[in-house]
Amino acid sequence: MRKVLLVVTTLMVAMLGPGPGGLGSASAHALLKAAVPAVGATVGEGPQDLRLRFSEGVEAAFSGVDITTEDGRPVGPVTITVEPADAATLIVTLPAPLAPGTYTVQWHVVSVDTHKTRGRYGFTVKP
Repeated sequence: MRKVLLVVTTLMVAMLGPGPGGLGSASAHALLKAAVPAVGATVGEGPQDLRLRFSEGVEAAFSGVDITTEDGRPVGPVTITVEPADAATLIVTLPAPLAPGTYTVQWHVVSVDTHKTRGRYGFTVKP
């Protein structure tokens, strides 16, 4: 009886824990996979938009992106849409190309399966 209980308990922990196939798997959340400009990049020209690629599809209506300058001033307003050909890519359209400086991008998204994630990264536009 103890062996059966041990086997059942082990299986339950494996199913609920993180990792491939587990119900607590991180793969059920939209994680930032790539960005343009890239995380930590220095670019020569200020972009007119940002592209954030996630590990799974996201809902633009329930997601947000805030961009701030080095001294904390907000850049905006921005418009957020999902790439028509790729539901995992958010397009963040800026009101004007970014001026030289360092920027922080804070994002929060809701994936198509309703899980919420958030994160931040920075990049620099050189003079």
